Amino acid sequence: MSSEEVAVVGPREPCPCGTGRRYKACHGKDRAPLAFVSRPFEGLPNETEWVALREIVPAAAGKARVKATGQEIVVASLLPNSVSAVKRTDGVVMLALQVQTSSGDASRDMAAALTAILKAEDGSSIVGGDLSNTSRLQDLLDLSLSFAPETHENFDFWFTEEEMAKPETKAALEEFEGSIIETERIRVDLGSAFWCAFPDRTVVRWLLPHEEERSLNALARLAASDELNLGNGTRYLGAFRADGLLVPVFDVQHETPIRAFELALTTLSRIFMTSFEKDEPLTSVERRARAGLVGRQLTLR
Repeated sequence: MSSEEVAVVGPREPCPCGTGRRYKACHGKDRAPLAFVSRPFEGLPNETEWVALREIVPAAAGKARVKATGQEIVVASLLPNSVSAVKRTDGVVMLALQVQTSSGDASRDMAAALTAILKAEDGSSIVGGDLSNTSRLQDLLDLSLSFAPETHENFDFWFTEEEMAKPETKAALEEFEGSIIETERIRVDLGSAFWCAFPDRTVVRWLLPHEEERSLNALARLAASDELNLGNGTRYLGAFRADGLLVPVFDVQHETPIRAFELALTTLSRIFMTSFEKDEPLTSVERRARAGLVGRQLTLR
């Protein structure tokens, strides 16, 4: 069997030819590796929402549309048993973002899963897909449709009404729901933001829609002028680097109303953009502030 006849999978996965060897040591050794894409969801509508569902929000789902057919699909943070995609018994197609990827381009992995599940029978689920197809989500989806997912308190949206009536479904949901971090959306004009309540602290996570390095410089200017906060009783903790975007995180008081953070982020968004649009080099004070911010960064993917 030639390399062209074997489906492309991740380099460390078993080769589809059935030898039991890893793909990279079998039929994958003759194929050129797929390029790594640090910002895989760039070009999709509301990029920060895609990153949020992949990295931050435990239970959420939104609608997207397949460009070629007009078929609506559900894009979810997570699906049962961590599968890549499902086609429910009622024909609804669901695609997960919180999955392991293997190609170096999350958009390509998810496009492979979507392509496979669209062809599958009702009631099917899959893990991964054939990466020999070079399509990405940006190629498959209707980019004119805004992506506006809704956060959920549970995973009821996974199942049909008929499935929800089954005792085993309810038992499975109870097990999953015990691990959900309480998360609420904060309405913002710039990017996406979420209030997240952990057992030991409450934080606000703000996903910025711009390129990482310039965003970091803008935050450094705000930090140097003591403006990098959400008001009294809040403090900047650090930032995630997630799928090519920067996600500042703020420690906040649990009892503060969500509306207060909407107002605070409106103000912070305005001064952030003023800082972001500056072209001049950072001052020595701002460079020191930037070094401090870099020291508190964590890369998720």
